Parts: sequence; structure tokens; C-alpha cells
Amino acid sequence: MKIAVLGAGVMGHGIAQVCATAGYEVAVRDIKQEILDKAKDAIEKNLSKAVSKGKISEEKAKEIMGRIKFTLSVEEAVKDADLVIEAVPEIMELKKQVFAEVQKYAKPECIFASNTSGLSITELGNSTDRPDKFVGLHFFNPPVVMQLVEVIKGEKTSDETIKKAVEFVKSIGKVPVVVKKDVAGFIVNRILVPYLTLAIDDVDKGIAKPEQIDSVFLSKYSFPMGPIELSDFVGLDILYFAGNQWGLVPVPKILKDKFERKELGMKTGKGFYDWSAGRPKIEKMEGYDELRLLAPMVNIAAELIELGVADAKEIDTAMKLGTNMPKGVCELGDEIGLDVILAKLEALYKEKGYEILKPKELLKKMVSEGKLGVKTGRGFYEYGKTVYKNIEIQKENRIAKLIINRPQKLNALDLATLEEISNALKELEKDEEVRVLIITGAGDRAFSAGFDLQTATDLNPVKAVEISLKGNEVFSQLERFPKPVIAAINGYAFGGGCELALACDFRIMKRGARIGLTELSLALIPGWGGTQRLPKIVGIAKAKEMIMLAKRIDADEAERIGLAKAVDAEKFEEEVMNLAKQLAEMPPISLKVAKYAINFGYELPTDVGKMLEALAFGVALSTQDVIEGITAFFQKRKPEFKGR
Repeated sequence: MKIAVLGAGVMGHGIAQVCATAGYEVAVRDIKQEILDKAKDAIEKNLSKAVSKGKISEEKAKEIMGRIKFTLSVEEAVKDADLVIEAVPEIMELKKQVFAEVQKYAKPECIFASNTSGLSITELGNSTDRPDKFVGLHFFNPPVVMQLVEVIKGEKTSDETIKKAVEFVKSIGKVPVVVKKDVAGFIVNRILVPYLTLAIDDVDKGIAKPEQIDSVFLSKYSFPMGPIELSDFVGLDILYFAGNQWGLVPVPKILKDKFERKELGMKTGKGFYDWSAGRPKIEKMEGYDELRLLAPMVNIAAELIELGVADAKEIDTAMKLGTNMPKGVCELGDEIGLDVILAKLEALYKEKGYEILKPKELLKKMVSEGKLGVKTGRGFYEYGKTVYKNIEIQKENRIAKLIINRPQKLNALDLATLEEISNALKELEKDEEVRVLIITGAGDRAFSAGFDLQTATDLNPVKAVEISLKGNEVFSQLERFPKPVIAAINGYAFGGGCELALACDFRIMKRGARIGLTELSLALIPGWGGTQRLPKIVGIAKAKEMIMLAKRIDADEAERIGLAKAVDAEKFEEEVMNLAKQLAEMPPISLKVAKYAINFGYELPTDVGKMLEALAFGVALSTQDVIEGITAFFQKRKPEFKGR
């Protein structure tokens, strides 16, 4: 499959790098050679940085660059392409002109895609000769880092085109969220832009200072940035244009004034904050009611569900991956209480009169039916049964995958995630169809970067002990899990993420990933069993070196010291699944008692350990699988173990 990327700016060259890294041949086209040269330099610098960090080899970097060609010719770029991704400036007529030229040279079966952040996919598609093969592929900035890609369906986009687009997004290591109806702003920007603009509106009306608004979202909700700081970071010009283009919220006077004075935020050194000395320091302040911004976001999410654009889980996935919010909008609504959200919306609509603040029918219906969220057991989600928000469980052919699904946080572990892992282990232990468990991280950047420090802003000794005890409890549960567990280390495994891997039975590590107990670099020490498990795997001397120097080692070093098996990135998934399949074919009861004999006999004096082994041997001998194994041996066939 060949890809053409039209536009070599920040988004264009980032998309090209992602596609080439995934193994695709990519042609990048722009109107000036200097733009192409700048794009090439940027990609080379990104790859050089990846090499210096040990993520890829120099040879791999050269291979990636070798897959990208740069051209000034539209014809040359698109004539052999199977997918064309347009990434030119957000001007409707310009995009239409680009596609008008593209369709002169593109193959009839070629799919056209636009990276627009909010222009109508339907209108763009209808301007071409193939509206059924036209789709939105909205990458987020920077494309190399951000995991989300919104896949937008125009009115005439075929289901087959959406299916191919989703498969493509997955193939490049990104997470697709399908936007089933073409609405302004799609999912993320339709929620994000009003959130930012309404915050600015409250500053404009003197309701709160920027620091008051930002402080509550930083300290109480652990957002990476508050809405005013984020507006500065994104660019007040971009927010101004989006506000005028989509008309979701009236543009506040203060935003218009700053745009006219070219106080555009971080890019100009001044916006609502002074950026001349770097990121502003925002002190903890009180006095702002965060529901003034959270309630409208929940309302817009309800509208998207009403319109059939996406469901609650899809909306929350998009918001977490697209904005790095620690929790999704629907999750927050359920936690706060949808009756509380509705009451706040009614008050805000009365105060401001903005249509976007008018409570949606779905929200009113849910409240009238008593579906208020967590407190009643049902809201956007159901809470009577196990609902995983931070992990994902997949099952196929007797193999289960537990995926830590917090890529926006590098799959960092908080108490809620640890609790979900614990609950999942209990469920999977009872599931007789599951014989092997694989643990990995969502996305391609991190297995798990450790404990989520952003959730521990008020850390004290008592809280620290609670966190340590919880992690130890869950990882001990994993060590006692009666089925083989494989840690598929697909990216960073630092601190608690490394300790999670240490509690698994097997560790397979992708080249480019890095692992280490890094707590001492923060003046902490491992708290989830790392000081106990690592010496037993690599030896006490090596463990002291790794822990006391907070070393981060690559896959080849991990293999050399016996910590993990190193595998090339392109063979990683295959290697993990091959091991899982082999284990799934083994006798389950014998695997269980062998695991216990190894894990717990290791702790005992040799004579006592041998007694434990003898008892385990007796258990294994009592199974029907022993008869099957011996019979198959003499009949020279493959045994079929039933776990009985």
C-alpha cells in the first residue's frame, strides 16, 4: 500500500513519518522546495532523537527515511497511491482545489482523506469524483506522539471506506475513533473549543481570573493544563478562527482583542499569561466553580450521543487520547451526578442564553428516569457490573490480553487502574476458557511508565503507604495467578511499570523499548516489590546497580542480564502470540502447580522446596491430562489437554 501526503507542514511531515515508520511507502508533496527541505530535516531530527534514546537503530532510521520521497509534483505523488491524505491549511476552497487536481492523476480505487480538524467532510467529498471513497482522518498534533485519529464519515462515505480507514489507522499504531456523522468539530474539537471559549468568556465577564480557573482543573482534576493556559498553548488565533468558523460559542471580546493585538499565547510570548520565561507557574487558588465548564462539556457529549455521532465510550476515548484529560467527559458527568450537571446547565443557560448551554433532551431524559450516574448505578455507563475504564480485556483462542488503556498518560498506573487490574485478574482466574494472559500497554510508546504522580498531588506518608500496599497486593495477586502471564513490553516500562513486568512469568521486550526501576531519580525507592523481585531475576549485584543508579536499559541489555527476551519491533506481536499459543496448548493444572512450585519454592530452604515440588507432582499425576499426555506420547500424536 502506498500513501501520498499533500502538505509538508507540521502535520503533514508528522503523518508521513508515522506512515513510513509503520512500513508504508510515502510520497510527500508541497508547493515549495524549501518547505519540503524543512520537512525532511524535521523528520531526520525526529529519527535521530529516537536513535539517541535507543528507541530505534540507525539502520532502522535509514530504512524509514528511505521509504519517504519528497516532490513538488501532484502527479508524481498520487499516481500510484492507494491512499491520499491531504494536510494543507484549513481553508475549504484550498482543499477543494487540491482534490480537484489530485483526482486527475489518482487511481479510480484510491481513497481520498482529509486531515481537517473540523471542516465538512461531506462538502469536501462532494467536490470530488468519489464521495463514497472520501473520509476524514483527523490526526492530532504532534502526529508522531498523539495516539488518536478521528475517522470521519461523510454523508456519502461507504462503510467499506470506513472499514479500510480504520484498518489503516490501526496498522500505523494509532487508535481510531469513528465519527459516524459529519458534525462541526467532530468529537474532540466540538467539546474542547466551547470548553476553552467558555472559560475565556468567564474571564471576559469578570467571573474569575485565569489563574483561578486553571488552578481548579490542575489541582482538583489533574488536567495537564487548565483551559486558559491550554488556550495560550494552542494559540488564541486558532481558537478565534475556530470560534468564528463553527459558531458553537460567541467569541468573547477579550479573545477578539488579543487576536487583534497579536497576543496569541505561547507562540508570541504573551497571551493570557506571560510565556517569555517559559510555561507560567500557576499557584493553587480557590473561588471558581468548575461546573461552569464541566457541565457544558457533558451537555455536548449528550448531544453527540443524541445525534448518533458516537457513544459514551467512544467520546471518552477520543477526549482522553486527544486532549490528555485523565478522565472522559461522560465519566466525569457520571461521577459528579447528571442531576447536578442538569441543574448547572439550566442556571448557565438562564445566565448567558447561549444555545450550547441549553440542556439536551437525552440528558433531561436520563435524569427523569433516575439514571444519574455512579450514585444510582447507571448514567452514561452501567455500574452494577464490572466496567473497565482504564484497562481493556480481549479474549481469543484461550488467550486473554489485559491492555492498560491510558496511552495519554503513557499507561501510568493509579489506584483506580490497579483496582481494575485486580478485578480483571479475579474474573480471568474463573474463566475456564482462558489459559494464558498477556499484559501490555495501549499504543506503541509505553508498556507502563509507572505510578501516575499527577494523581498524588497531596502525597503524604500515610497515602504513600496506602499506594505501596495496593500495588504490592495486586502484583502479588498476579504472581499467584494460576495461569501463565506474559509481559509484552512494547515501550517504556519504568518504576511501577517495570515492577508489573517483574511480577509476570515471562517478559518479551520490543527493541526500542526501555525498562528500569527509576524511582531513585525522584528520591524515592521502588514500592511495589522491585527491590525483592529484581535481584532474584538478575542477581543482587546487577539489581543494586539498576536500582541505585535508576538505570534505564534497552531490550538487548535486558536480554543479556536475563531480564527479558529482546525481539525486533516487526516480529514483536508474532513472538508474543507464538509463546502464548504454546503455553495455551500445555496442561493447565500442571502449569499452575509448576508455577507455584517455582515461585514459592524459590523462597524456601531447598529441602522444604523439594517437598513442595513433590506435593505439586502428586497433584499433576492425579489429573486426566497425565493419561492424555502418556497416551498421546505412545500414539505419536499431539496431546489435547482439557485441564482436568
